[in-house]
Amino acid sequence: MALPLSLDGKTALITGGSRGIGAETARLFIEAGARVAFNYRQGRAQAEALVTELGGSDATRPARCVAIEQELSSPADGHALVDKAVKALGRLDILAANHGIWESEDVPVEQMTEAQWRRTLAVNLDAVFGLVQAATAQMLEQSTPAGRDPRGHIVLVSSTAGQRGEAYHADYAVTKGALISLTKSLSTELAPKGIRVNCVAPGWVATDMSAATLADATLGAKIREGIPVGRAASPREIAGPILFLCTPLAGFISGEILNVNGGAVLVG
Repeated sequence: MALPLSLDGKTALITGGSRGIGAETARLFIEAGARVAFNYRQGRAQAEALVTELGGSDATRPARCVAIEQELSSPADGHALVDKAVKALGRLDILAANHGIWESEDVPVEQMTEAQWRRTLAVNLDAVFGLVQAATAQMLEQSTPAGRDPRGHIVLVSSTAGQRGEAYHADYAVTKGALISLTKSLSTELAPKGIRVNCVAPGWVATDMSAATLADATLGAKIREGIPVGRAASPREIAGPILFLCTPLAGFISGEILNVNGGAVLVG
């Protein structure tokens, strides 16, 4: 008997989907049977290559995978992306808010510019508000699934930094902590309406964003020493839990902060 890790008939919007965790999430969602839209801000060639890899679309069938060029730095941007995704897919069952920025250079708080602070909050938090607001409205307007199936799923991607802070990266940690609080608030509000809201909180992941830091002989070694598993995660190891939270096996999970960090959050 096959386990129901299936998203057959579902549509999903994945932000930051052209690379790293987002790209792996798109791959897994397609493997599970979903139709996927993802956004990118730069790297059109990379986004188009992923669409081709995942089946793309043609005139004989609905789009299986769609790449949407869209900046995400305001609530209005979030609304615009949801509108484009619904236009492309016809409906929206899942939102995985994975995008975000993190400045690799350490910046003491007394030296952090207001521009950096505002930019990080705009991308990591303001845009998520717009995405969640528009996605929730869309899910509530759609037809109700049969049986116990939820109306929709929202998964926010936070971080260990949102739980224990991160020195010299206060802007990033603040936004990720806010996503955890947002998850809990939305769960209480939306679970009675049939929308499950959960959060995945990764630690260090081997992506383009963290590559230079992890490759540094001193910093990389120090980071690995603080992870009980002894290494950074692969993007697929984060994408898997995101997928799980959107399947029937997770139908009774709401407001959960799922730590996927090799045990690091327990020893920081």
